[in-house]
This record gives sequence, C-alpha cells and structure tokens, in this order.
Amino acid sequence: MTGMVCFKPGRRSRLIYAIRQYRGRKDEPKGFGWRDFRDLVVRAWIQLEGPIVLVWDNVRLPLTAGVKEFIKANAEWLTVFRPSGLRS
Repeated sequence: MTGMVCFKPGRRSRLIYAIRQYRGRKDEPKGFGWRDFRDLVVRAWIQLEGPIVLVWDNVRLPLTAGVKEFIKANAEWLTVFRPSGLRS
C-alpha cells in the first residue's frame, strides 16, 4: 500500500492511496514501481483539481530516470521536495 495525505487550504484533508496485492505469480512485481507512483500522483492531481507540492519522505522508490522525467515534464503543477539525508 502506498498513499498520500493531501491538504488544500479551506478544504478537508484527503487520503489518496493505491493497494497492490502480490499473489506470487511469475514476473509479477512485489512492490510499486515508478509508473504506479506516477499514476497515484496524477490521480491526486485530478481529484484535488490543482497543483501538488509533494514531500518525498520514506519512499522506497529510488529517483529513477522515469521518475525524474515525470517530475520534470509536469513541473507546471508538480513540485517535489526531498528532505536531506534521504537516500535514493
């Protein structure tokens, strides 16, 4: 399970999340990949109807080329902060 706690001034907070069930099938991913991360952020953006400021905290997904490209391509509505000391 992965999720985001979302806050928007003047509105109630939201929890937007995704669940992945691992069934042990061949070639089935055990965890979330960068595309799953991308899809979750895009769903949040659609639901919140506005820009997103994301604090990247304790995410086990490294900053791969795909993630970096996604963040850069969507800089108009997506800002990402990574607290210092976190490894990627």
